[in-house]
Amino acid sequence: MTTLSLPKIAATAASILCAAATMTSTAQAEENPYNLITPGTVSVGSLGDAKPYAFTSAAGEFSGFDIEFLKNVLGRLGFEEDQILFTGQDFAALLPSVSNGRFDIAAAAIGITEQRAKVVDFSDGYLAGYLTVLSDDETISEDVSTLAGKRLGVVQGTLQENYAKKTFTDTDIVQFPDNNTGVAALNNGTVDAHFLDFEAAKSYAERYGLELKVNIPSFDAPAGFAVKPGNETLRDALNEALHAAMEDGTWRNLYQKWFPGSPMPEQYLPSNG
Repeated sequence: MTTLSLPKIAATAASILCAAATMTSTAQAEENPYNLITPGTVSVGSLGDAKPYAFTSAAGEFSGFDIEFLKNVLGRLGFEEDQILFTGQDFAALLPSVSNGRFDIAAAAIGITEQRAKVVDFSDGYLAGYLTVLSDDETISEDVSTLAGKRLGVVQGTLQENYAKKTFTDTDIVQFPDNNTGVAALNNGTVDAHFLDFEAAKSYAERYGLELKVNIPSFDAPAGFAVKPGNETLRDALNEALHAAMEDGTWRNLYQKWFPGSPMPEQYLPSNG
């Protein structure tokens, strides 16, 4: 019988432990390939009041373009709808919640900017459009200088807030947690106008008899899905799936459903037309 010396026993034990750790790590990677907070469930932060991008129905179910598009993209990665958990939150808290590990993804027509990319990683862009000033004030026109001296509502943390602070320097900027609150303030006279996404503005205008005063292109900051910094596996998988959804016409069909009559950015359409 061969007797092992203490050094050899220690080395053998170390090798066994190393092999066991490798096997455990491999097994965990296979069970959770996208580094999700809870293996098998995708936790998504979104908004409940940003129709037609993301909103909740009377029954409390999430719907909208971003919601349906993300469901399709995640379906291509093998996730069923009951494996995707949506949670509503104020816009300003979405990206910090992804960064600190509360959500795997944030989906709410979130424009990709250099400042936001310091907080989270983004998928490739999947949506671009316009920023709109909504009002019933007859003294406000498409000439943005007419906003001077006015009170303009914005949702905190949005592209609109950043743009307004840099551009409408003679305007009093008033922050709100969401569009519903901002539009309510507009309707009761607390603010003179509200600055938001074109599609959402169009919906509010139809509902309350308001006017779209100014439309400003925002194609330099397309919307993307936000993921935790460093989770390249999830980000790359989302990119591959969302481009497949664009190429097979899924993106186009959803866009026509949620934004009827609005021009479609060519970069998101199938290459074969």
